[in-house]
Amino acid sequence: MIDIRKILILAGIFLSPINHGHAMSLLDAYEAALLHDPTYRSAYHENEAGQQAEAIGLASLLPNLSLTHNQSRSTGTITGPQQVAPNRVVEVSDNTHFDSQISALTLRQPLINLEAVASYRIGKAQADSSRAKFTGRSQQLVVRLVEAYVETLLAQDHVKLSEAQLTSLEELKRVNERMLIKGEGTTTDVLETQSKHAIAQARVIEANDELEGARLKLEAIIGQKINQLDRLSDAFNTRAIQLQDYDSWYALALERNAELVTQRHAVTSGKEEIRKSFAGHTPRVDLVASLSKNNRGSFITRSQDAELATIGVEVNFPLYAGGRVNALTAQAKANHARAEADLDAVTDKVLVELKKQYNLLKSGVKKIESLELAVKSAELLVDATEKSIRGGIRINLNLLDAQQQLYTAQRDLSRARFDYLLAYLRLQLAAGTLVLDDLRNIASYFKTGLR
Repeated sequence: MIDIRKILILAGIFLSPINHGHAMSLLDAYEAALLHDPTYRSAYHENEAGQQAEAIGLASLLPNLSLTHNQSRSTGTITGPQQVAPNRVVEVSDNTHFDSQISALTLRQPLINLEAVASYRIGKAQADSSRAKFTGRSQQLVVRLVEAYVETLLAQDHVKLSEAQLTSLEELKRVNERMLIKGEGTTTDVLETQSKHAIAQARVIEANDELEGARLKLEAIIGQKINQLDRLSDAFNTRAIQLQDYDSWYALALERNAELVTQRHAVTSGKEEIRKSFAGHTPRVDLVASLSKNNRGSFITRSQDAELATIGVEVNFPLYAGGRVNALTAQAKANHARAEADLDAVTDKVLVELKKQYNLLKSGVKKIESLELAVKSAELLVDATEKSIRGGIRINLNLLDAQQQLYTAQRDLSRARFDYLLAYLRLQLAAGTLVLDDLRNIASYFKTGLR
């Protein structure tokens, strides 16, 4: 008869693993992801570039100082009248060449420039938008990492459970064949076991392919090969996560969700774009000052040097630009309206996700408790079925069904626990409140260190 304790140990190996060496914890994986995840690194540099938008916009309001220098050699012929006697004037040609240098230092300071003011406000909104977007990408990194980490653990569990099921079927197959030879079994029992054994072999192959894909996905995020991962602790306590009422989460999401904040800055930028476009109708006033030094600057002054200083106000009144200003303003108004519509769409999407994760987190507690009872019951059922077979009350097919029920319950419990933790992270992400402490909280549910 099959050693049922051996089967249970194999089936439940993911609950009490025997590994050697240091496993990569969630926090270790997060530190690696910060350095290696391509998506995060792209977001980081995108934010770096976005932060320059404010400085670029501010530059149009600040003084513009420029220095120009021109050095040249001139050669030519000067022809002109020359008096050679009291009553005689003749045309005289003079071949000449000389070196000239012209240097000028010019300062321009905008005094009235509504277009520049709008450009600065647009740059500030774009920088704020970029900052909010990067915050969202940073929070998404935590969720993506935990998802990949969990998927790898689930895939490992799937492989171990599939292998345990295959092992039990191999043992049962040998027992049925021996019993058939002795005349104590039936051909039907042998065929049923062979069929289930073949299916189990296919599931082992499928589970290994699933594990390979999950591992590659996690390795792409952390940038290194993985051998072992921390596993969920046996003492899984759903009560450790305190859940606020939904109205509190609702208010937090509207205020702090990264996507909403990003889109609100886009709306602000669109409004300033309208002002910038309309500023094409308004006058510009600049303070202009210059210092210049002219050494033999032209044929007329080839023998003279001059130093000049000027200061004044330059006024520019736009009159007509072929309708360009009107067209740009109409375009900006349309883009602003589109940004407002996008904000409404993002708001709806965020609130739907918030409600979904809130409900999953609430229902997850009861689901986990129910599945924990299901696992215990399935373990007792396997034990009872094995005893019934010894007493001649049940048959081998009943044992296979009981074992399959145990495998399924263990898998579903593991999935429910992980889904519960992911729902917590996704809820925090939707509310815009996800921080490193939340990842530490999730990491506390796992066994860490040497095993």
